[in-house]
Amino acid sequence: MRQSPTLRPTAWPRSPRYPYVTGVLLLLLAVAEVLHSRITSTTVLATLPFVVPPLLWRRSEPRVGLLVVPAALLNFLCRPELLLTVAVAGVMGLYSLARHRVLHPAVLITGTITGALLVNAGHVAMGVYDLGGRAPAVGADGSLSYFTESFVLAVGVVATVGVADAFRSREESRQAREAAQRELIAMERRHAATQERAAIARELHDIVAHSVSVIAVQAESATYTTPDLSPPARDGFQQIAASARSALTELRHLLSVLRADDAAEDAPLLPQPTLDSLDALLEAHRSGGGEVTLHTEGTRPPLLPPSLELTAYRIVQEALTNARRHARGAAVDIRLAYADDEVRIRITDDGPGPQGSPHDSGGHGLSGMRERANLLGGRLTCGPAGPGGGFLIEAELPVRAGAKSFAEGVYE
Repeated sequence: MRQSPTLRPTAWPRSPRYPYVTGVLLLLLAVAEVLHSRITSTTVLATLPFVVPPLLWRRSEPRVGLLVVPAALLNFLCRPELLLTVAVAGVMGLYSLARHRVLHPAVLITGTITGALLVNAGHVAMGVYDLGGRAPAVGADGSLSYFTESFVLAVGVVATVGVADAFRSREESRQAREAAQRELIAMERRHAATQERAAIARELHDIVAHSVSVIAVQAESATYTTPDLSPPARDGFQQIAASARSALTELRHLLSVLRADDAAEDAPLLPQPTLDSLDALLEAHRSGGGEVTLHTEGTRPPLLPPSLELTAYRIVQEALTNARRHARGAAVDIRLAYADDEVRIRITDDGPGPQGSPHDSGGHGLSGMRERANLLGGRLTCGPAGPGGGFLIEAELPVRAGAKSFAEGVYE
C-alpha cells in the first residue's frame, strides 16, 4: 500500500506543526533535567528561557538563533556539565541560522567557534580542569587537552552548518527543478493551444472563407449575367456582395488573431466598433429591407469604457441579426438610455413572438450577449415582448472603470 505523503518521515519536518511539537518536547526535557539534576544556579536557570522557548518560532523567525546560540554557550560556561537540553537547543538554533542563511556560513562558523573558544578559556580560568588540587598550567605538557571541548564544539559547529547548507542547496535545486518543470508544462500548453488555433484557422480558411468568397463573387456577377434584372434586385445582389466582402474582412482579421503567436501579440488590430458605429449598422439593416428605429434618452457620458461601447454594439448587432433571421420583415425598435452609472438598452420587434424566436434556433447568440453583459457586471434578459407577440431584449450595462481592462482583454 502506498504511504500517504503526510505520513512519510521525510515529509514530517516540513509540516508547519513540526517546530512547535519539537519545541514543546525540548521544553519538557529541560524541565525534567532541571528537576533531576537539582540545578540551583541562578545564571543557568536564567539563561534556559533564552535557549529553549524561542525555538518554537525558529521557522517563522529564524533569527531567534542569534539569541539561542549565545545563550546556550553562556549556559555551558556557567555549568560545565553540558545539559542535553542545551546541547540540542544550540544545535537546532545553529541549524536554523545556517538553513535560512541569516548569516553567511563562514561568518556563522567563525563566530560560533570563537564563542566556543571563549567558553573553553573561561572554564580553564575558573579551574574547571583542576587535577588533584593543582590548577592547569597552560603551555605545560598535555595542556592542549584542556581545549578538547573547543575541538569537539568546533567539529559539531562545522558539521551542523555544513548539513544545513547542504539541505538548503538541495531545497533550492528542487524548487528550481519544479519551476523549470512548470515552465515546460506551460510552454507545452501554449504550443498545443497555438497548434489548435492554427487548425481552427485552417478550417475557417479552407471552408468558411472559401464559401463566403464564392457568395461574394456570385452575387457580384449576378448583376451582370442575369438579364432583365430589376433595379431593386440589382441593389439586393450588391448588398449581398458587400455583406460577403465585409464578412471576409472580419474573417481575415479573425484568422490573423488565431494564427498570431506570442511574438505577435502586440500586432496592430482593426479598431473595434463603438456606439458611433450604430448608425452604419442600422443603415446596413435598412438597406437589407429591414425596418429599425433608434431612440436615445439622456446625455451620453463623454468617456465611456471601450468595453461597454463594444458590448452595446454587439448586443444591437445580434438583436438585428436575430430579427432578420427569425422575424423577417418585423419592425425593430431600439431604445438607448444613458445614466450616470449605467447604460440601458431595450430592443423590441413586432415579429411572431416565441414561435420561431432565437430560443428555438439552437444558436449561441443570446447566450453570447448575456455573457458579454455579465463580464461587465451587468445583466441581460430576453423573452416574449407581450401577449401580442414580438420579442424583447433588455440589458443594463454599468459604467464602471473596473470592467474596462478585463473586458478589453477578453474582446480585443
